[in-house]
Amino acid sequence: MTRYIIRRLLQAIPLLFVISVLVFALIQIAPNNPLSAMQNNPNISQEDLLRLEEEYGLRDPLPVKYGKWLSQILRANWGDSFVTHRPVLTEIGERLPNTLYLSGIAFLLALIISIPIGIVSAVRQYSLFDHVVTTIAFMGQSIPIFWFGLILIIVFAVNIQNPWAGTALFPHPPPLPLFPGGGMTTLGSDPPDPLVDRIWHLVLPVTMLAVFQLAQHVRYMRAGMLDVLKMDYIRTATAKGLRDRAVILRHAFKNAAIPLVTIIALEIPSLFNGALFTETIFSWPGMGRLFFNSAERGDYPVLMGILMFSATLIIFFNLVADICYAFLDPRIHYD
Repeated sequence: MTRYIIRRLLQAIPLLFVISVLVFALIQIAPNNPLSAMQNNPNISQEDLLRLEEEYGLRDPLPVKYGKWLSQILRANWGDSFVTHRPVLTEIGERLPNTLYLSGIAFLLALIISIPIGIVSAVRQYSLFDHVVTTIAFMGQSIPIFWFGLILIIVFAVNIQNPWAGTALFPHPPPLPLFPGGGMTTLGSDPPDPLVDRIWHLVLPVTMLAVFQLAQHVRYMRAGMLDVLKMDYIRTATAKGLRDRAVILRHAFKNAAIPLVTIIALEIPSLFNGALFTETIFSWPGMGRLFFNSAERGDYPVLMGILMFSATLIIFFNLVADICYAFLDPRIHYD
């Protein structure tokens, strides 16, 4: 296993290099110009624009631009934002905790709910419970996530008012939405209970994120459990007189979780990268919104920092998934 891990880590170096070249080239040929917002400003002359282009290296050939960026990365310097003129690591460091706070709660909530539901749905195959769960799971995966978020805002942040408005819990006078349609906290005043205020702002974005993940996890957990329950060793364990709960949790669950582990390994990097649609719709100051704003303004250093951070996490958590396979299924060996 140690040799396998070392080999995979060494293979990640050329892979990250190839990814950086492709991503850098795609970003550079994009039409967005980081100075486009200044071109219509009467206080900025053409000479100032030319000086900024020279300072940012925008007129350099593509290989020269990439060489400068790579030399900075190798010195652990991710560069500065073209828009805020702050270090890229500072921009990411400020937004990352907000994204982990939102995506982490949604991910854990979806995981805690989906695993037992998927197991019960498989054990009670073709029952009324199974049909209801399968139908809801298909609906959850089929609904466009951005549309679902807008519906949540229209229903719970616009049409339905908070019945506790004006009380000690929510001191703001009515009309007050049942749940806020954006932001992390209430602006303009200190809420009486900061924890309640945080949870209040979390409800809609967490629901938007968790619904799709919950539906996906239930389907994979159910499918994996159905395949494992047909195996000979499950029938043998049952024939030995083991209780159904012991057969399912001790013998069936570990192998049935392998497909789910694959999905989780691909989802965990998104906890760090941010949920683009959710953070944009709900004005959540996280990595997803930072990526959207940087792409809109042509802020290439920030874009490259986010994309390379994302690529590194995906490679790392795929390795973690492979290690988990060997732990869950003793038949899998990497030596």
